[in-house]
Amino acid sequence: MATMNISLPDDMRSAVDAQTEARGFSTSSEYIRDLIRRDLDRQALRVLLDEGRKSSQAEPITAKTFENLRARAHRAASKET
Repeated sequence: MATMNISLPDDMRSAVDAQTEARGFSTSSEYIRDLIRRDLDRQALRVLLDEGRKSSQAEPITAKTFENLRARAHRAASKET
């Protein structure tokens, strides 16, 4: 695993520390990795939604539709890493 050092203003560092503890992460690195994973998931989901919007297929959108999209986005994101 690669190491990356970042500089944060004091208020952002405090926010990271607070969220790390509040969300049950052991380290701030775990919290930051989780944020990055979530961002990658959102990006992958946006791509899938854009592709779907451009396609000619039309189906009713249900909760199951979003479950399937999330699963596809997670699979796509895991292939990229």
